[in-house]
Amino acid sequence: MPDTLRIALAQANPTVGDIAGNIALARRLRAEAAVAGADLIAFPEMFVTGYPPEDLLFQPSFRSAAIRAVEDLASETGDGGPAMLMTGCWRTEGSLHNAAMMLDGGGVQATTFKHRLPNYGVFDEKRQFAEGPLPGPLSCRGVRLGVMICEDMWSPDVAECLQETGAEILIVANGSPFDVTKPDLRINGAVARVTETGLPLVYLNLVGGQDELVFDGGSFVLDADLRTPVRLLEFEPMLCVTDWRRDGESWRCAPGSDATPLGHVEAIYRTVMLGLRDFAEKNAFPGVVLGLSGGIDTALSAAIAVDAVGPERVWCAMLTSEMTDADRRRNAEAVAALLGIRLDTCSIADGVAALDVALGPAFGRGVPDTADRNLEARTRGSMLAALAERSGYLLLGTGNKSEISVGLDTLHEDEFADFGVLKDLYRTTVKALAEWRNANRPAGGLGPDGRVLPQSLIDMPAAAQPSIADGAGELPAFDELDDILECLIEGEMSAREVLERGHDAAVVRHVEYLFHRAEHRRRRTAPGVKVTTRSFGRDRRFPITNAFREAG
Repeated sequence: MPDTLRIALAQANPTVGDIAGNIALARRLRAEAAVAGADLIAFPEMFVTGYPPEDLLFQPSFRSAAIRAVEDLASETGDGGPAMLMTGCWRTEGSLHNAAMMLDGGGVQATTFKHRLPNYGVFDEKRQFAEGPLPGPLSCRGVRLGVMICEDMWSPDVAECLQETGAEILIVANGSPFDVTKPDLRINGAVARVTETGLPLVYLNLVGGQDELVFDGGSFVLDADLRTPVRLLEFEPMLCVTDWRRDGESWRCAPGSDATPLGHVEAIYRTVMLGLRDFAEKNAFPGVVLGLSGGIDTALSAAIAVDAVGPERVWCAMLTSEMTDADRRRNAEAVAALLGIRLDTCSIADGVAALDVALGPAFGRGVPDTADRNLEARTRGSMLAALAERSGYLLLGTGNKSEISVGLDTLHEDEFADFGVLKDLYRTTVKALAEWRNANRPAGGLGPDGRVLPQSLIDMPAAAQPSIADGAGELPAFDELDDILECLIEGEMSAREVLERGHDAAVVRHVEYLFHRAEHRRRRTAPGVKVTTRSFGRDRRFPITNAFREAG
């Protein structure tokens, strides 16, 4: 019976669908683990396929390639190097499973399957996988490891079964995407399982962006006494070797990497930065293009883009009209100078005038209304799309969640976009991120040190003014608007419950009205980084045609 075990934790960033690339990454990490003398290298959830692979799993050729890649990789483990706790899909008795495989001695020595399949929020695993039975431990170099896959940790039954069947160390392979509640929830869930079983636990998470999702890493080890001897960096790929020693009947991990958890605002900034970076890199966009209006949303979007891909790969355009005031021009120019990015100024006046003339016979010559004003937005959107198409760059949408929620976003600019970096950020969060970035440079950021946004721009008064000509009332300031929206969206509260927080009844009813009315507009926006617990799109799937309203 061994008294020591060295486990390398591969907090890594695979790419969905790039089976060959993910296997090559696994080989490189195993080679590093071998140099460090590891007995085992463990990988986070669905590493071979990338996570989540979604409907790729329904393609027989994809499933076969993923399983064959694991078998080929297993054949390489006869070299005396570390065993591999590899993850991916696996087929048995005609069913496809979300699986972990122990590769050692030149073959697949054992498999275990995810028991609890999440089917809420961004997850559709009951549609994609068969549920595995309650698992028993896998043996590695004489040590019995209780392997759980992500959702299996969130209730006691799987850990209890592993403890009762002889597991000595719990290892949780995770594909857990970031939202603002997750860091605390993960620690609390791990503490509950360790307390119930008396076993130490390894929480190993993916890192990297995948479409709207960002996996934030932050892997950790909990000893049986609830100490945290190892905590990995958030948002950073890394290989961490952990040393384990048998202490009587239990195992203890030696102190190692001790990363400090990030603050709330910094974690959000790092999330959107990594989400944009990986969306651009994994989809092979050479750069990012966006409209710079002189407002805080476009300015913060530009700063995030520079931190994500570098100033030399960010191209901004200020698309002016006769209504563009001098302060906004100065703000845009100051932002571009502080960030060191290209800024071109183009007039939309001729384009708008041409459309106005062309539509004159149908529009008539009455008082200008919303349709007239939106011609400017459509023109800007078309021009930005043309710049993106000519350059091959990623076109960034800049609407925030507050505006998107009630139909105030510049739809005819954002609907042309490829990716919305602020899509899940309320306007109050946008301001907090701008203030934080002016005082801090994010780790891994490619932008400049020091102030990157004019303080006058951040301090500029902002009022939520409806662009929908419904005459139904005024909107409140963003502080109040965001509180109401968070109650309706993340809290799923009724209007009556929102009123109990002290908001004016007419304001709440008006916000609720605009929120429901804007559902069809939200469907036309680009994907964007998930930050909250109820992002638009994958998290929240309401019908567009929906006559239900709360009574009273």
